[in-house]
Order: sequence, then C-alpha cells, then structure tokens
Amino acid sequence: MNRYAYHFFEMAQLAMAPARAFSDFTRLTFKNPVNPITYTAVGRNLAASAELFERMTRRYGKPAFGVDKAMVEGQEVEIEEEIVWLRPFCQLLHFKRRFLPETAVGQPRLLIVAPMSGHYATLLRGTVETFLQTHDVHITDWVDARLVPLSFGKFDLDDYIDYVADMCQHLNEAGGPPFHILAVCQPSVPVLAAVARMESENSPHVPASMTLEGGPIDTRRNPTGVNKLAEKRGPQWFRQNCIHTVPFPYPGVGRKVYPGFLQLSGFMAMNFDRHVNAHLEMFNHLVEGDGDSAEKHRDFYDEYLAVMDLTAEFYLQTIDTVFVHHLLPKGEMKHRGAFVDLKAIRRVGLMTVEGEKDDISGVGQTEAAQDLCANIPPELRLHYLQKDVGHYGVFNGSRFRKEIAPRVCAFHAKVDANKPH
Repeated sequence: MNRYAYHFFEMAQLAMAPARAFSDFTRLTFKNPVNPITYTAVGRNLAASAELFERMTRRYGKPAFGVDKAMVEGQEVEIEEEIVWLRPFCQLLHFKRRFLPETAVGQPRLLIVAPMSGHYATLLRGTVETFLQTHDVHITDWVDARLVPLSFGKFDLDDYIDYVADMCQHLNEAGGPPFHILAVCQPSVPVLAAVARMESENSPHVPASMTLEGGPIDTRRNPTGVNKLAEKRGPQWFRQNCIHTVPFPYPGVGRKVYPGFLQLSGFMAMNFDRHVNAHLEMFNHLVEGDGDSAEKHRDFYDEYLAVMDLTAEFYLQTIDTVFVHHLLPKGEMKHRGAFVDLKAIRRVGLMTVEGEKDDISGVGQTEAAQDLCANIPPELRLHYLQKDVGHYGVFNGSRFRKEIAPRVCAFHAKVDANKPH
C-alpha cells in the first residue's frame, strides 16, 4: 500500500471533487445577498461550514508573489518581476524596481535563497517586501519536482550547490553594485558549501557577504525534536516511508519524490492543536461577519497549505549529510568528490541570525558557522540572537522588519565599506 500512497492520494482528491463543488455551491447560495436566509444565523453557519469544508479539502496551487509596489527612499516605485536565470529545477526571479529615486541607484543587490523544504518561495514574500526598500532583490523560485520530466535528470544536494554557484556567477557577470546572499533556514548549508568551494577555487564570483538565518549548520548543538527524530530514524527509514513515485498525468511521472502532501501532514502534526483552533476561529469570524480577521486567516493558509514535491535524491542526501552524520561541521562533507573546506572562506562576510524560541533550528546551530569559518576577518562577521521569536520570526513579521532587517542592512554596509575597491 505504501508504494501506491501517491496514487491513492490523487484518487482521494478526485473523489472529493463533487463534494467540494456542492460545498462551494452551498457557500455561494447562503452568501448571496438576494437570499433572505443569508442574513440569519442558520444561513451564516451553513455558509461558514461550506467554506471551511472546501478549504480543508482543497489542493492549494502555487501562490503568486503579487509584489507590484515598494517604498524606496520615501518614494513609491513600481516593481516588475522578471526571470533572469533558468534551470530545470529553479528560476531566479528579479524584482526590478522601476523609476528609482537617484539616491537609491547604488543600493546593493541581494540574492535571497529560499528554502527547498516543501513550501514555495512565496513564503518569503514579507522578506522580499522588506528588503526591496534597501536592496535590488533576487530570489530563488524552486520548481515543484512533480512538474519536472524525468528527461531533465536528477537533482541532489550537489546540484543545489552548483545552482547557487551558477547564480553567483550570473550576478557577478551582470555587473552593478556588490551583491550579498541571504539564506533562510535549509539553504544555509548548501550556500555555505557553495561559497567554500568557490573560495577554494579562488573564484572571482563570490558574494560580498552571506547571511544565514535559522539554518541547521550543526544540529548537534541544542538539538530540537525535529533533529532528534531525523537522527534516530536515519536515511533508510525515510527512504522506505517518505519516498513515492509521481503518478500520471503530471509531467514528472515516474520521478521519485518526497511528496508535498506528506510534508504538509508533518507540518500540521507538529502544531495540530494550534491549527485546529485557528480553523475554529475562522469559522467563528465567518459566522460573526468579521471579514478582516477571516481574510487574514485565508491569506496565511493559502500560503501555508501550498506545498511542493522534493526530489528523493535531494531529500535523502540532505537528511544523511545534515541531520544524521553532520558532515559539514565535522569537515567531512564533499561536493563532487572534493571536500568542503570552510576555512577557505576569507573574502566573504558572514552574519548569522537565530531566534530565541526557534523549535526547528535550535539556538547555536546557525552560530556554529562562525566557529567553522575561522579565517573570516573579525570586521566581516556578526552574530545576532533575536529575542522572543521562533523559526518563522527570523525572516518575517514585525520583529524581523524592525530589528533583524535593519541589522542585516547595516552589516551589508559595513562589509562593503571594508572591501577593497
């Protein structure tokens, strides 16, 4: 049965389609202003129940960034999305700021490496919006593995590292102000590895700095429940229980993946009570007619419930390298057969950011990079621990905007000021 879990999931989605259609019809009927029952308690309860059922059984598609304006130097500017680099498993999005004020023309460039851990890059919409005020922003937009035909080959951790190095080369060759990298959570390891390999080869394409936020650099430090579970079960358990084959009619039919629906069930199980209460609150808001609160709930879960498949080889190699055998902090990680030597990093600034209440990457796991990158000059390094935030708070929310982002901007300015011209 495990072998055909993906197929059964797709069959269940199809089987639920008539019920979702009827539910949607019910919602529209009892929200129609012409219907007198709409204004009764019964009508509001039926409409709220129908909407909740439809949303809980729907398969959510990839959201759009929808960032079309930003405030730069006190002036509103237009934002235009453009794809500037493309590979089978990723595209690099550039948020082009049009009609910039003259004082913002020399602002640094920023490459945000989004996590490839189940959610789409749009989860970092708030991160993008914040840095658009101070940077020329690019972001990695990873492709859902079930949409990539087998003819395009595999994608593993080595390929991920290659992609990061290729994007750095693209940005360097494009010219312009210095560029910096911001890695959010999972990509902290491949970004650090990519920079180390580039430094070992004396590449001219290294970034001015890298900022690692909530990343699992050394999960032996202050291990969380997630870390302990991965180490206890090992790669073989995940291979047997989490890897499935993409079914027809997806373009990636036949590809081995870690499906998004399994990841989502894991996300939800970690905070099951909180999600149940959130949906109950949404039901009450709908019944009471509190449209603003219900809309905030919709926006969050439209993003949170949209998930993508990961290639099996990338997922399993990450589990083995990062969470089970801790190869990077031990100095045993290899890329294409060559050791990843973090001591080779000398020219690239390093900032690490952690959240005091992070239950995914424990306090100290990201800071470990500071000890491992021993040859970065003191003036090019910084560690910051943000009080009272969890994992999500290190890259989004009010404390990120007011406390973390300004420190990242100041670090970039300091690095650029210390670089030889």
